[in-house]
Amino acid sequence: MADETPPDPFEMFRRLWGPLGVPIPGMAVPTFDPQEVERRIAELRSVEAWLNMNLNMLRMSIQGMELQRAALQAMKDVSSPKEDPKSGR
Repeated sequence: MADETPPDPFEMFRRLWGPLGVPIPGMAVPTFDPQEVERRIAELRSVEAWLNMNLNMLRMSIQGMELQRAALQAMKDVSSPKEDPKSGR
């Protein structure tokens, strides 16, 4: 049991996309089994949820870096000497 390899996290994508690598509308073999259609819909919804989660994490990372940039700029502005409008410096 300790020698078992961990499950491949991308196996679901490989099964979903099949040998073509990507789903191409019209080239996939249609199925007439309602259970198979439901299973495929459920798989696609789980992929959609995973992608949305990653998109939200990416957006939060971008927002965090924008806040960091603004904070660094504010600290730079405060620490830099101000020009005196009367002396022209």
